[in-house]
Amino acid sequence: MNDPAQERTEGPESDETRKERVDRELGELLQGLRVAVTGVQVLFAFLLTLPFAAGFHKLESGGRWLFFISLLSAALASVLFITPAAQHRLLFRTPLKEKMLHRSNKLGIAGAVGLAIAMTSSVALVADTVINAWPAALFGGAVALSSAWFWILQPIIDLHRIRDVT
Repeated sequence: MNDPAQERTEGPESDETRKERVDRELGELLQGLRVAVTGVQVLFAFLLTLPFAAGFHKLESGGRWLFFISLLSAALASVLFITPAAQHRLLFRTPLKEKMLHRSNKLGIAGAVGLAIAMTSSVALVADTVINAWPAALFGGAVALSSAWFWILQPIIDLHRIRDVT
């Protein structure tokens, strides 16, 4: 009787078993998350130092809210991006690798949303501090739209296009 984990997969990677495919996909996902976690940690570290900087007390209510939103979303994005690596260590050599792969993919998407919010509110905070409120909304909106398009909408459109072709 054939082991389902050893069955050959179909498609472009048809020479690999299901286990090999899951191992490869998990490795690729963890590598991608390493890139994202570095960026969010740099932003998070900067935000953690900001309240101790000279002039922070001069921020008005709107600026403080932008800071707080930035800080919380950067922290959440950090947690979401780091979770797959932490769970991988706990679940190493268990039969839960495929479940961990699917969960990690969802966590990565949620982390990207948190990072987009952190970047948007951080840019808006800096723009508000440097040049005023309406350009802050404009620049923050540009970051929000860019990350929404490149990280979420464009891949979703590609998925729909490929489904229409097949």
